[in-house]
Amino acid sequence: MKAIERALGALRSGLPVLVYDADGREEETDVVMAASFIQPEHVRMMRRDAGGLICAALHPSIASRLGLPFLTEVLSAAAESFPVLRALEPRDIPYDERSSFSITVNHRRTFTGITDRDRALTLRELARLAELNGDLREEFGRRFRSPGHVPLLRAHERLLEGRRGHTELSVALLELAGLTPVSVICEMMGDSGDALSKAEARRYAERRGLVFLEGEELVEAWSGSKFFKQTPVV
Repeated sequence: MKAIERALGALRSGLPVLVYDADGREEETDVVMAASFIQPEHVRMMRRDAGGLICAALHPSIASRLGLPFLTEVLSAAAESFPVLRALEPRDIPYDERSSFSITVNHRRTFTGITDRDRALTLRELARLAELNGDLREEFGRRFRSPGHVPLLRAHERLLEGRRGHTELSVALLELAGLTPVSVICEMMGDSGDALSKAEARRYAERRGLVFLEGEELVEAWSGSKFFKQTPVV
């Protein structure tokens, strides 16, 4: 069985998978899970075993219905009042054109927002909100507050046709799995202080019985699916 088929099955069963983006890009492996299934123990595993930033990546149609801006747009709009923000513009990202970061949130039922339990709640409730129909902006404000401890990532409007970062890879993977396309992702860091190498990440997956998926296999599967060149619903 191909890794992509095993990855889809694992995600549908509420399990994490490891996704490597590509040689020559970030060259990083992320732990990926469907936000619908996230529990405190999954957040604990990500912060202990992966060690990167635990984020929620959202399909562009969901991000649009939530009214989510890119953080660069927020900073640009605020730069007239705070000129330092203009000086901080990320014009020199070495592997990408633009960051996918949006705002940070906590669910309103959380306390500090940073605990495993609080972050799991925020992540699950993001997926639950995304399952509703129509414009979600008012309900988003009723259920969540910002700033918070869960960074939101807005996937490119054309997904893997427009960008092939872990934001898009993870959302496309959930779309292929038939799950609500709100993913939880976390970069795997090594003890050297650098990103965990692909070989080390693969060995970790083997020890834990997890699926290790190369980005190129995911791109190939997605390109041959019904989602390829599909205009996002906004």
